[in-house]
Amino acid sequence: MRIAVMGTGGTGGYFGGLLARAGEEVTFVARGAHLETIRNDGLTIKSRLSGDFTIPAKATDNPNDIGPVDFVLFCVKAYDNAVAADRIRSLIGPETMVLSVQNGIDNEKQIGEVIGPEHVVGCVSYVSSTIDSPGVIAQTAGPGKIVLGEMQGGTSHRTETLQSTLQNSGITAELHSDIQVALWQKFIAICGVNGVTALTRLPMGEIVACEETRNLLRGTMQEVEAVGRASGANLPEGCVDQSMDFFSSLEPSMRGSMYYDLAAGRRLELDVLNGTVVGLGDTHGIPTPFNFAIYAALKPYLNGAPSSS
Repeated sequence: MRIAVMGTGGTGGYFGGLLARAGEEVTFVARGAHLETIRNDGLTIKSRLSGDFTIPAKATDNPNDIGPVDFVLFCVKAYDNAVAADRIRSLIGPETMVLSVQNGIDNEKQIGEVIGPEHVVGCVSYVSSTIDSPGVIAQTAGPGKIVLGEMQGGTSHRTETLQSTLQNSGITAELHSDIQVALWQKFIAICGVNGVTALTRLPMGEIVACEETRNLLRGTMQEVEAVGRASGANLPEGCVDQSMDFFSSLEPSMRGSMYYDLAAGRRLELDVLNGTVVGLGDTHGIPTPFNFAIYAALKPYLNGAPSSS
């Protein structure tokens, strides 16, 4: 398959690297020193799940250099959706599929408004990966799984083909009959792990080991579940308990991506995560004090470290 990775950060670099290692024709869209290192030295993956390897890789900073592909891994930060979706127009052919491998609950809708909703396949990923240094991706936690489904529900020949391609590359891939449920289940978990690890600056092992911070994590996710149900998501009972069990099974050192952005002084996805929960809570009349506290405490860091910090 011809594949483009739009945004070669931790997630895009990891999944794209596995696809390229398996022989798929992958081109990575990156920038700066990261791009130059990939061009000159290849892309290096250091992974607890998949081992360490380096592959020669095609890379560019201009999607127009690539041409139409079979599918796009869309991996930019959610606050860049409008600009990035416009930049991938040249990648889109009649049958091209776009997978949003991102944080947030309405990325697919935003991307579809630019390139056409028929191209968007629902996608949920579970992996913790970061750029360790230019050209080097470190996968440190999580099962490295992708869940797929058609946005209107059900599966299809194209999602089955995608599943096969991902599995043949060593990526755990599952089909889901109601991807909206899967998206909300991920949103519940990601608001918890990102918000609480960024707020406390602690890894998940220390958070779940302390009763008070564990209750903060649970309360944050319970609020997301409540606004999800109010928004029409057919969430199963016990989904917060499932997330808590999942977190307890992860590597104790695991942190959310928003923690790493905060630590590096980068812009935060705060508005598309805990800020979205607060907004939906206001819309539906549901109190969200835990998410508001996270949002309020981190808001001064939204666009990077405050000048006085």
